[in-house]
Amino acid sequence: MGHSRVAASVAVWYLRAVAFVNFLSAVWVSLGQDVRRHNQADLFTPYLLTAGFASGVFTAFLAVTMRRRKRAAWILNLALSGAFLALLAFAMAFPEIRRQPQNWVSLGLTAVFVAALLAGRREFYAKGDRSNPRLAAAVGAGGLLGASLLAALLVTVTDRSGAPSTFVTFLDRWRYGTLRLVSVAAEDRSVAGIAPPTWVDVTVNVLSTALVLAVLYAAFRSRRAVDPLTDDDEKRLRELLDRHGERDSLGYFALRREKSVCWSPTGKAAVAYRVVGGVSLASGDPLGDPEAWPGAIAPWLAEARAHGWIPAVMGASEEAGTVYARHGLDALELGDEAIVDVAGFTLEGRAMRTVRQAHNRVRRAGYTVRVRRHVDIPADETAALVRRADDWRDGATERGFSMALGRLGDARDGRCVMVECTDGDGRLRALLSFVPWGPGGLSLDLMRRDRDSDNGLIEFMVIEVLRRAGEIGITQVSLNFAMFRSVFERGARLGAGPVLRLWRSLLGFFSRWWQIESLYRANAKYRPVWEPRFLLFEKSADLPRIGVASARAEGFLDGPALPKWPYREGKRPYREPLTTRRHEHLETRA
Repeated sequence: MGHSRVAASVAVWYLRAVAFVNFLSAVWVSLGQDVRRHNQADLFTPYLLTAGFASGVFTAFLAVTMRRRKRAAWILNLALSGAFLALLAFAMAFPEIRRQPQNWVSLGLTAVFVAALLAGRREFYAKGDRSNPRLAAAVGAGGLLGASLLAALLVTVTDRSGAPSTFVTFLDRWRYGTLRLVSVAAEDRSVAGIAPPTWVDVTVNVLSTALVLAVLYAAFRSRRAVDPLTDDDEKRLRELLDRHGERDSLGYFALRREKSVCWSPTGKAAVAYRVVGGVSLASGDPLGDPEAWPGAIAPWLAEARAHGWIPAVMGASEEAGTVYARHGLDALELGDEAIVDVAGFTLEGRAMRTVRQAHNRVRRAGYTVRVRRHVDIPADETAALVRRADDWRDGATERGFSMALGRLGDARDGRCVMVECTDGDGRLRALLSFVPWGPGGLSLDLMRRDRDSDNGLIEFMVIEVLRRAGEIGITQVSLNFAMFRSVFERGARLGAGPVLRLWRSLLGFFSRWWQIESLYRANAKYRPVWEPRFLLFEKSADLPRIGVASARAEGFLDGPALPKWPYREGKRPYREPLTTRRHEHLETRA
């Protein structure tokens, strides 16, 4: 098996090297001329070496898909390189070809590539989506039609030949544009009398490259989604949460209904995940018995590799990170989760003076708080709360994945806790919703408030929850996640090094838009216990793609529309990952 991996790596590096030479030839004029002269003189260069930018892009795309072990890319390369090798071998029968030493080099390099493909065939196992061939054909046909019409329009508008614009002339120009799309230069005899500017020819060639890439992406794309949670999955996950839910404050968020789940063979553990942009993104710790976690992690990783997905975990604890590391994942600390121990929380003391004053100010303004389990709220009141939460939502973007439930008022979430804040006139001005964290904990899910309400309202509500936690049997509360908290804390200390201070200043700069530092300070005022959370990944080169997928999953980036799964009768439709655990309370000041 080791030889197979080496052969696969040779094939990938061959494509990378050829892509590099193609790009180099595009900017190094003399090198590109030499390569093209060999081809034009009926000589042969190695497989895919054509000295052009478009061929460089094509080869680089194949290198990426081969590195991801796509079976379809292996089949395409083997078919093309095998045919090319046969053509080279046939050409070597002619003395004038055989006398050129560079042709022997081309034959040898192409033969090595074909041999590497055959020897490493078992390493290219990643399956594509079954609809890929149909989609690629549709993209190719539709794209060629649209691109050729656009090319014909450009040629018609910019043609300098002075020919009359008749219907027949447009057909000729359409043919010119189509030939430009499928070849580097149009054949002069077929398009006599048409003379567009050079920039139009270049534009059409770029359009052709984009069309080829679109077809290749459609042909090689990974399976985009798997079946979401079934009723049976959700029932079994809730049973695991009943037995082991106190281990992870993010465990309840595994019940988001667009997630999928991989079970251990014993059914005692599960990994909940979602596929976004070719990344299989899990969140939090695996659910269930830690002794059974490896049995759920292994099939999740196997499924990711079978489909060519990049495995990643957001917000794992240190314990889970250690288990994932045994399966080949590396860890990067993202930040810390703020957890408040109810028994140790107090408003007394000089350190809590600012928080205490803010709480008293809001209380004197006539605001009151009511804390109830969702199951204790009548249906009509629940519907009214959901409407108000929708009205107060900050924009139309749906946000949340790792620390958001994505729904409000579902009958199955009766153990969640609703916190309602009303003003002196009895009007609802803000609400919080917490999901259960084992038998004695809460984890913050939703924050919403009326923009016209007084400052400090969210802090007032959080403090009231902590003070009344005993009424509903709560001993600990998980608040927000503070990204890069340790940088802000250590960077502000006396003696912090120049690199740490620079990193802290950079994060402070970006906090103007993303509120990174403000989130840390807003959590720190409650004197929480900080629990580190980690991002887990296989290869450092995958981090940019994981970052984009995470941003899309959390709702901070828009991406291609995913299939909308039907919802089962008796369940509330998937509403929105609400602004959750991140921003709303940052608008308040002590």
